Parts: sequence; structure tokens; C-alpha cells
Amino acid sequence: MIVRSEKDKYYLKGFGENLKRIRTLKGLTQQNLADILEVEISQVSRLERGVLNTSIIHVKNIATALNIEIADLFNF
Repeated sequence: MIVRSEKDKYYLKGFGENLKRIRTLKGLTQQNLADILEVEISQVSRLERGVLNTSIIHVKNIATALNIEIADLFNF
């Protein structure tokens, strides 16, 4: 999906920065999270940098992997 608006970029960037913050607070590396999610580390990296728009199912899987509520990923 192509991000066209500044608002879209804001949300992707905010989501990614928040994901990174939570991941590091949980003591996980990008590789650890990628292994849990069974995805490539590059996918975690792209999410954290705000360059990848992901599906709601993947967001649910991330929240489960981090043992947090889905809404916590959007508190930025």
C-alpha cells in the first residue's frame, strides 16, 4: 500500500516508534520478535521505521507476542 498523506505517514511512524519502545522495554531484539512472529527481521525493521503498513491480523499477532493489548500499540 502506498502512503499518500502526511497523516498516514504520522500514524505509520508513530506506530513504529511505539512498537520499538515496547519491544525494547520487554527486552526483545528485533530478531527475537521476528522469530516469535515467524517473519523476517526486515519486516520488523520496516514496521519500526514506519515504512510498512501491516494488516490488523499482524497487529494482533504483535500484541500477543509482546503480551500487551492491541490498543497499547496505538498509544502514541
